[in-house]
Amino acid sequence: MLEILYQDSHLIAINKPHGLLVHRSPIATNTDTYAVQELRNQIGQHVYPIHRLDRKTSGVLLFALNKELITDLMVQFEEHSVSKIYWAILRGYTDDVGTIDYALTNDKDKTQQAVTHYKTLDRTEVAVPFGKHPTSRYSLVEAKPETGRMHQLRKHFAHILHPIIGDRPHGCNKQNKLFLEKWNMNTMLLHACSLSFRHPILSREIQIQASPQPEFLRMFRTLGFKHPLGFC
Repeated sequence: MLEILYQDSHLIAINKPHGLLVHRSPIATNTDTYAVQELRNQIGQHVYPIHRLDRKTSGVLLFALNKELITDLMVQFEEHSVSKIYWAILRGYTDDVGTIDYALTNDKDKTQQAVTHYKTLDRTEVAVPFGKHPTSRYSLVEAKPETGRMHQLRKHFAHILHPIIGDRPHGCNKQNKLFLEKWNMNTMLLHACSLSFRHPILSREIQIQASPQPEFLRMFRTLGFKHPLGFC
C-alpha cells in the first residue's frame, strides 16, 4: 500500500519508496510493478505523473487525476516556480553551503544549464577504514535544485567529488561496495522530502512533505547523524 501524502479531487501525491519505478521503462525490464499502476489500483482511477523520481530515489511524487491539469503543472516545473527539497547522504565532508553551477548533457546530447544549491545539515565520522584513511566521513545535505535536469543532483554531487551514497553509475563504486558488504545497503540515499507549487484549480500554494523511508533512516542512524529528521 502506497503512502498517500496529499489528495483532493484534482491531485494526489505519494511517498514513493526506494526501488519503485514511476512507470514502464525500456531500460528496466526486471519488474512489473510501477507507481502509476500501483496507485491507480489503490484508489480505483487513472493517475497521470507530473514529474519523475529515479527508481532508487524516495519521496514526494505528484500525480494529476485528470489530463487537463498536466499542462499547467508541467509549465510550473519548466518555469522553475516549483520548489523541491531533497535530503542526501554524501561521501566526505561538504562545505557548509554551496552552489553547483555546472551544465549537463541530456540523453539527446544537448547541453543544458543546471544549478543546485545545498547546505550541510550534519557531518559524521565512523570508525570504518576506507582506502588510505583510518575512518570514513559522510555529510547529510539539504539540496534545492534550481533547474530540473535528468540525474541533476547525482551528477552535480559527483562533480564536486561528494557523490551520493548508493548512486550508480555516477557515485563511488568502492563506497557502494562498502555499504553493501558491511551494512547490506543497496539503495541510493537520496530522498525528495518537500514539493511546493501553486495549485492550478485552488490557486493557492501547496506544500507536500514526506518522511524518509526506513532504509534512509536506518543508514542515518547507523552512521551516527544527529540532525533531527522530521520534515524539511
